[in-house]
Amino acid sequence: MPKITPFLWFDTEAEDAAKFYTSVFPDSRILGTTYYQDAGPKPAGTVMAVDFELDGQRYVAFNGGPEFSFSEAVSLQIDCADQDEVDHYWNALTEGGEESQCGWLKDRFGLSWQVVPRRLYELLSDTDPEVGRRITEAMLQMRKIEIAPLEDAARG
Repeated sequence: MPKITPFLWFDTEAEDAAKFYTSVFPDSRILGTTYYQDAGPKPAGTVMAVDFELDGQRYVAFNGGPEFSFSEAVSLQIDCADQDEVDHYWNALTEGGEESQCGWLKDRFGLSWQVVPRRLYELLSDTDPEVGRRITEAMLQMRKIEIAPLEDAARG
């Protein structure tokens, strides 16, 4: 089966974004950089694309110009083991970006992320619909997802 590689269109920030993302996620690295040549459409020597990996998943950051921008219709979800991981990724990615709600944020480049603890899904899988309602109500009041208040909501 072919590998699927997310391709991220930036105006001119592809290299900065790749460096930032690889600094935030462990086991990440820049794989290579390609540059525009004399044929354009940007000046020769300008960064065209940066191939990078975040924990083994390959991405391409592309400097395509201002014609397109990110929207919340597409986001990258981070599956966090615990509150420490949630806090780490939330704090790193919101620096220079903006918080939304229910674990969603936009980073400084405008890319949307969901920072979600595994515990949320464990709690939501409870067979009691009342527990699910309380957890959902608690989550809807949050920006960054906090595990302790969700567990409190589950207990009632």
